[in-house]
Amino acid sequence: MANTLQVEVVSAERAIYSGAAEFVVLPGEAGELGIYPQHTPLITRIRPGAVRIKPAGGGDEELIFVSGGYLEVQPKVVTVLADTAIRGADLDETRALEAKRLAEEALRSAKDHAEIATVEAELSSLAAQLAAIRRLRKR
Repeated sequence: MANTLQVEVVSAERAIYSGAAEFVVLPGEAGELGIYPQHTPLITRIRPGAVRIKPAGGGDEELIFVSGGYLEVQPKVVTVLADTAIRGADLDETRALEAKRLAEEALRSAKDHAEIATVEAELSSLAAQLAAIRRLRKR
């Protein structure tokens, strides 16, 4: 398996994914990043969105929603340190839609800039989560 890399996705709560992969695609701060074996070392922030992992030897692509965090790339290892990470199969569209509705209500009643910024960040994360759910549903 010389043409693979080790992928680790962890959140503050637990390890979400660990395994060999052919490549990883994730939402970098400046746009989507594609990471293949022997990639140049890199450390960057990631934004809310879907981490897509193509397992070594074939199989279905793994989808993991992250709410943000950091990415470290070494030639043979990719580590995603996520604020929050949820496996695609565990995403709940009904719950996400309800959280979005509540956040929109909170935005309408927000009184200061800090509160508005906090709610807008939450809305951005929920929009990314809903996009990940829709991508998963298309499979």
